[in-house]
Amino acid sequence: MTNESGGGTVRLTVAQAIVKFLQVQYSERDGNRRRFIPAMFGIFGHGNVHSMGQALYEYGDDLPFHRPTNEQSMVHTASAFARTNLRLATLACTSSIGPGATNMVTGAAQATVNRLPVLLLPSDYYASRRQGPVLQQIEHPLSGDISANDAFRPVSRYFDRISRPEQILTALPQAMRVLTDPVDTGAVTIALPQDVQAEAFEFPLAFFEERTWRNERKSPDAEAIEDLVGLMREAKRPVVGAGGGVIYSDASEELEEFSASFGVPVGETFAGHGAMRNGSEIALGGLGTSGSRAATEIVSKADLVIAVGTRLTDVVTGSRSMFQNPDVRFAGINLSGFDATKLGARPVIADVQSALRALTIAAKEAGIRPDDGYVGEASAARVSWKRYLNDEVHQPTPGEAMSQAETIGILNVESQAGDTVINDAGTLTGDLHAQWDVSSGTFCHLEFGYSTMGYALPAGLGVRMARPDGEIYVFIGDHTYLMAPSELVTALQEDWKVTVVLSENHGAQSIRALQMGSAGRSFGNELRHRDPASNRLEGDYVKLDLAKNAESMGARAWNVATPDELRTALQEARKERRSCVIVVETEKHNYGPDSGVWWDISPAEVTSDPVTQDLRRQYEKNRESQRFHG
Repeated sequence: MTNESGGGTVRLTVAQAIVKFLQVQYSERDGNRRRFIPAMFGIFGHGNVHSMGQALYEYGDDLPFHRPTNEQSMVHTASAFARTNLRLATLACTSSIGPGATNMVTGAAQATVNRLPVLLLPSDYYASRRQGPVLQQIEHPLSGDISANDAFRPVSRYFDRISRPEQILTALPQAMRVLTDPVDTGAVTIALPQDVQAEAFEFPLAFFEERTWRNERKSPDAEAIEDLVGLMREAKRPVVGAGGGVIYSDASEELEEFSASFGVPVGETFAGHGAMRNGSEIALGGLGTSGSRAATEIVSKADLVIAVGTRLTDVVTGSRSMFQNPDVRFAGINLSGFDATKLGARPVIADVQSALRALTIAAKEAGIRPDDGYVGEASAARVSWKRYLNDEVHQPTPGEAMSQAETIGILNVESQAGDTVINDAGTLTGDLHAQWDVSSGTFCHLEFGYSTMGYALPAGLGVRMARPDGEIYVFIGDHTYLMAPSELVTALQEDWKVTVVLSENHGAQSIRALQMGSAGRSFGNELRHRDPASNRLEGDYVKLDLAKNAESMGARAWNVATPDELRTALQEARKERRSCVIVVETEKHNYGPDSGVWWDISPAEVTSDPVTQDLRRQYEKNRESQRFHG
């Protein structure tokens, strides 16, 4: 058939057209071209089984379909896949109407906060409304066009609802524009009414031609670079705060060269952890409330902070208390003008790799040289921190179970180049941020933008899809494991090997620590039985056998209690082809070393509890350290 413009058409359903369209979308950067959406995840139910399921069966030869056990989990898998592919590829996710769709909302928020592209295709009510209300539809008494899928609007970078088949001719290219834009990217939601999914239309054949979305590196403005060189010339104690943008821009080499050329120490955010891959003597490690004391020591005195590819969240800035030099100034290198200007920074709005290259050249031409005394100070701080970790933090404590820090030390030693460690929330996130060393060639994947419990295990599947070689260590606590243990089934079903290292400390100990620091009491955060006398959850600890739980799903599992047992289990797990779970009995209240950076967690202003009153007074005193920088 020929359309009015002279091109051909093909009659397809909306779902069929979406499947065909997604298979011909490509991304390209630096001459490297790849499929942008090489697979689709989904759980079929009311709203998509009759349409998207049919379309994938008939037209999805080059769009493999994967079935997880939970809709939120599949979005996390897509996010991790996108992150590992430096945002140059992602996955599509289809869900049923109602609970299947709303299960994805948390995953959408996590992706958007972390600036990771994911394409969500939730089913929706009948656009015709002839049948309504349909199964799983939420009716709004004041607006007939609202559905549960409107919950995606605030957590998506782009949202559209398709009420007519021809609307996808504009909606899908717009979705791709946002997904492939490093500034605007995040979750993209195309809500698909279940009747429209099955409707047919004469789609132009041109709609299904291959399209390449180029990720062009934006060059920095020359005057902005010169301004930053001027700040460097005046600075005596410059530092870099490196965020996820360094990694997504593939700019680790450029950052390392910049740091070495001018003697600028580097601290790393959660998303940026591992940006300094080669073990520089002035790589300070984690930056912020859970970072290294080396970073705190140097950064707190900095007179120039160059924020590179970071959003500068409160955990990085210590709720704006970290930068105590009264003469400190800021510069921001970021593709996003919104982020580049935070803290009143002089902005360089550009691709991170391009900006660092230009800055290095300009600073060399300006004759800027390292200050040997300052480099020696930063190096000494790093050496002292590493020695402290090795000699004290990672050592056993007589009479106690293994600490999380001790487990980290052993896992770090047993890991090899190409291995990845993943975490999502809790004390382990902070401990890994402060203690994990990537200089042996490992990767560190920390989710602390949305701090989503239950992210890590499905994320491990996404990393495995993107990185077939090396071990994938999902290092989580028992509370996080209980959020999404069933994705072990997906791992085994797909033969995607991951090794879960599970710190069993009987509850949400990170929140307990926050609670003790802000209220002085432990309440409701540990896995305890209800005490009949107090009617509170403060009885005996609940006894779980999480190794047996993992074994019931087909994984190989170990219970370990000593360093030697852990080393043996890790070595045996490396030889396994199937997924593994290593449960480590961990001291409950042995928290990792403090970074020395304050975090604004406010105790109750009015209370009869004298402990909380004291904490409030200390809080008010600590607030005096906060600074307004712009």
